[in-house]
Amino acid sequence: MQKTQPRHPRITLFLKIVVVAAIVTATVLAVAQDQETVELRSAISAEDPAAPEYLSTLVAADLVAGNAYDVLVNGDHVFPAMLRAIESAKERISFETYIYDKGRVADEFTDALEKAARRGVTVNIILDALGTGSMEKSHFERLQKAGCHIVNFNPTAWYSLEELNYRTHRKILVVDGSVAFTGGVGIADHWLGNAQDPQHWRDTHVRIEGQIARILEAAFYENFVGGGFTVTPVLTDPGRAHDADDQSMVVRSSPSDGASDLKRLYLLAIAMARHSIEISSPYFVTDESTMWALDDARKRGVTIRILVESDVTDHKSVKYASRDAYDGMLEGGIQIYEYRPTMMHTKTMVVDGVLNIFGSANFDNRSLELNDEVNVAVFSRRLAERFLQDFDHDLRVSQKLSLETWRDRPLMDRVHEHFWSYFDEVF
Repeated sequence: MQKTQPRHPRITLFLKIVVVAAIVTATVLAVAQDQETVELRSAISAEDPAAPEYLSTLVAADLVAGNAYDVLVNGDHVFPAMLRAIESAKERISFETYIYDKGRVADEFTDALEKAARRGVTVNIILDALGTGSMEKSHFERLQKAGCHIVNFNPTAWYSLEELNYRTHRKILVVDGSVAFTGGVGIADHWLGNAQDPQHWRDTHVRIEGQIARILEAAFYENFVGGGFTVTPVLTDPGRAHDADDQSMVVRSSPSDGASDLKRLYLLAIAMARHSIEISSPYFVTDESTMWALDDARKRGVTIRILVESDVTDHKSVKYASRDAYDGMLEGGIQIYEYRPTMMHTKTMVVDGVLNIFGSANFDNRSLELNDEVNVAVFSRRLAERFLQDFDHDLRVSQKLSLETWRDRPLMDRVHEHFWSYFDEVF
């Protein structure tokens, strides 16, 4: 007897795909979920003379002094400074990025890196396989042909879908071991300009001279090793920068090593606050640990101001997940501002006008638990003054949310927020 064929094979296939997708999603959420809430307090304040040594010891980071920091705001300042550094390179360039898109910026960086390699500079590059998926193949080929050593970080295939969740989100450029850059800026045209319209982002990168450049290059080698070729790490002692007033450390997150030092850094920094906390971060998604830390700070009388992106965002689902927690934060006295002109991509924190944290990490679970990230923590009132100046300038074009008007928002917004909040552990 002839077997009866299914009447709707496409529907059957679709249902199978949905089931598999649901299983994968549930697995990812289960893996990302915090196993416990960390409730962390600090024995000393950020202003205590012992604070730098205390913090660096607890997050297992080397504490160094004698660094100079130049805050660069938006592409008009960031890209020329980075390109000048590449063009002046004499010995080596270590460059790691998440985004390397098509366009003018990619053209300029590929040209500069290619020329550096052809004049005899050792050029080592790490590109995240997912984030640089839109990079033009010709650029990759030109860099390789010029002699650049390129690591394609964590490529994925159908048999290793679990690896899709683990990316390098680090932004590191170190030139000749003495000058370094890190922050939120990637290689794409939407970072061009000066945040003048919704198509051009607001962001911050920092140029660094001193020992931190050496430590950032060491962080680069963490992902460069294992790229399929022999690696001989080279580190230079850059000496002390002129006119420095800092005590600084580099803190990494790397799920492949099970490290959570970066999350401890954020929790301890909040715990060390006695007066004020200013946070700029897109994709601001709290978990039970970070929410406990912020609540505890408010109970101590700390003024907390948080600057986030608005509806002008590249990930609306993450924005919805972020907003699900706003009601509780506003009710607790935390001030929330949404940046209106364009996408706000700056990642900085200032505690009590003395402790500064900046780098590639967002204030969310993906950065603090899943991605490879790198941040710099600096005890410096001079640097804090500059970051706070930029923060206050951004507030002038931001909307301050109030609890009363927030509770008046449309019902469908609340539905979206509640739904996407279930995915906050992977955002």
